[in-house]
Amino acid sequence: MSIEYLGLSEINGPLVVLEGVRGAAYEEIVEFRMDDGAQKIGRIIEIYEDKAVIQVFEGTENMSLSNTHTHLTGHPMEVALSPEILGRTFNGIGQPIDGLGEIVPEQNLNINGLPLNPVSREYPRNYINTGISAIDGLTTLIRGQKLPIFSGNGLPHDKLAAQIVQQASLGENSDEKFAIVFAAMGVKYDVAEFFRRTFEESGVSDHVVMYLNLANDPVVERLLTPKIALTAAEYLAFELGMHILVILTDITSFCEAMREVSSSKGEIPSRKGYPGYLYSELATLYERAGIVRGGTGSVTQIPILTMPNDDITHPIPDLTGYITEGQIVLERQLHGQAIYPPINVLPSLSRLMKDGIGKGYTREDHQDLANQLFSCYAKVSDARALASVIGEDELSPLDKRYLVFGNAFEKEFVGQSETENRTIIETLNKGWQLLGLLPKEELDRVDTAILDKYYRETVETAQ
Repeated sequence: MSIEYLGLSEINGPLVVLEGVRGAAYEEIVEFRMDDGAQKIGRIIEIYEDKAVIQVFEGTENMSLSNTHTHLTGHPMEVALSPEILGRTFNGIGQPIDGLGEIVPEQNLNINGLPLNPVSREYPRNYINTGISAIDGLTTLIRGQKLPIFSGNGLPHDKLAAQIVQQASLGENSDEKFAIVFAAMGVKYDVAEFFRRTFEESGVSDHVVMYLNLANDPVVERLLTPKIALTAAEYLAFELGMHILVILTDITSFCEAMREVSSSKGEIPSRKGYPGYLYSELATLYERAGIVRGGTGSVTQIPILTMPNDDITHPIPDLTGYITEGQIVLERQLHGQAIYPPINVLPSLSRLMKDGIGKGYTREDHQDLANQLFSCYAKVSDARALASVIGEDELSPLDKRYLVFGNAFEKEFVGQSETENRTIIETLNKGWQLLGLLPKEELDRVDTAILDKYYRETVETAQ
């Protein structure tokens, strides 16, 4: 029997308290109706005795303690899904905003996801080509991986995200089905329009599903957007057998929304005012990536987060680093030198890279080349530090060659245009071309047979 409750006992920001509740469940969806006919929805986030604390998605404006009719739906929040969602744009709670009508659902799935038995997971293999050398060559993205991008305010992570969406593929020879789920949380209207326009103009929007939560949308909706996007990704991957790349930007907005709602609930804050369950909430999102044994699809994640004050020890990047399998770090100094994308390769890594590259995946020299580029670029930092003390003219000939290599590496390997889509072979060849700026005896991280096959010294460029 459906029961409707009249009146509320308390309103506090986006939260309301309903007393005398029977049979309510955590995460259950609640419908509100006011005397003027306006309707809102919310979800139960806390229950004790006969009281239920409810988050109102659209905010509590125009709601009063006496004029509100509350109806418990008996189910958690669900999202309507079908193959039609490809090429569509939705708001932060999964409602279409592209003017193309409602989705005719094949399934309505719980946005909190289904528990996945760890034993049924398959180890990630194969790589996803992004067309960006610093990622493909040195921090390769593997299917089923979660690889975040650590950025900062003012850095071009939005451009990088758009470029990845436009260029990402399973490789030139793959005929498997591939699509992208893109979720933006707390973005300004002009940023949302940038993404929408870029995807349309580049012709990739037909295999992109977009979920956009704008900065002026209710804060509570921000907590749902990534869950809805990941539910759509799981449907496409595990029901339709597609390989799905999920891009979530900006995780920092999600965490700040969590902090705001936690504060409204009167919870005891932890580091920097964030709730103590920040780790488990992030893990709930990130762990919804992977491959299920016996299936043909996969879910790969690239969460993007802006580090407050560029502080990589801040709770959000700190906890994200614990959960995910590596990170791609954008650096302000490279951005100041007009290098795009400004990826600092030294603190960047992909922990699953070794299992999805090499012979049979990319090329047999990939791992050795990446190791050598890392090693040589680390020595560039030492040479630059020494030059700042004694002057560049006083450096040894070898240190000068390292400086030449470092500048070329940043401008030609890391740096590329926003429209340049490099194949993995072009990326690897570019790496060997740069290693040719250094003497062969300096390349001590490469197998001798591979070194003999690919190394060509370019002395005239180094002079």
